[in-house]
Amino acid sequence: MQAIVVEQLGGPQELRIAERPTPRPGPGQIRVEVAAAGVNFMDTGARRLGPAVGQVPFVPGVEGAGRVAELGEGVTEFAVGDRVAWVYAYGSYAEELVLPATSAVPVPDGISDEVAASVMMQGITAHHFATEAAPVEPGHITLVHAAAGGLGQKLVQLIKARGGTVIGLTSTKAKADLARQIGADHALVSTGDAFVEPVLELTGGQGVHTVFDGGGETTFRASMTVVRRHGTLLYYGAVIGDAPVVNLRELPRSIKICYPVFRDHISTREALLRHTADIFRLVQDGRLRVEIGGRYPLKDAAQAHRDIESRATTGKLLLVP
Repeated sequence: MQAIVVEQLGGPQELRIAERPTPRPGPGQIRVEVAAAGVNFMDTGARRLGPAVGQVPFVPGVEGAGRVAELGEGVTEFAVGDRVAWVYAYGSYAEELVLPATSAVPVPDGISDEVAASVMMQGITAHHFATEAAPVEPGHITLVHAAAGGLGQKLVQLIKARGGTVIGLTSTKAKADLARQIGADHALVSTGDAFVEPVLELTGGQGVHTVFDGGGETTFRASMTVVRRHGTLLYYGAVIGDAPVVNLRELPRSIKICYPVFRDHISTREALLRHTADIFRLVQDGRLRVEIGGRYPLKDAAQAHRDIESRATTGKLLLVP
């Protein structure tokens, strides 16, 4: 089978296609035929800095969807031929993959493999952000950075589904138009800290209840400026530059800062099933629209990484073996 292999850390050119032996599942594992693998910004960090588990050489990619091809000993939840999607299983940039059965969920009829692959990492992340890490309540005003990106689009729609108001930040007018199309009440074209004044103006000087900031250190302090009293700044920009250093005494207006970690989104099997079931239901109900921003054959993984790092893309990028 073919897979993308990183043999040394570095730029996109280090993503090379290679022949590898077909993997065999061990106890508690399943082997799947990959129909679509999601491309995430965190994958670029793994390519540059190394994967969170293991070392080079490695096959990147942590999410996807496909069909069960073989069961390991003790697996009873799935059968050969079942459609499944998975998350946080390294090795997804491949034609076939072995992963723990506990990392996979069944894909309902009516949801395509591409859509299922698109909502695992970003959908679960956005769902956890809006329902548990910084729960959005009806009437809450929120600020969403990168509102036209793959995660941003899902977050905007989940906030709207919970009755919140969204101010979306984008880097271009075209992206601002897209953010409005998916439900943002306001969409601002902004770079750096230029959003502070218009956000305060839109909120009557009060600021927002929650900022969802994936912009990294360059936007962090400006985001603090627009959080209202007792509001929350949810920061998830760990892959983008250095993490900000915060002096607790400098926090204004008794605000709270949250740094959500993906493992906490799905700390149990039950949490994984609960989040994905709700996400799939929102997709089926038409309340969560998934935009595929780009499809690439497996051999073009390097181009997919160049594109996602350019910040010129919108929606979800997929590798299709």
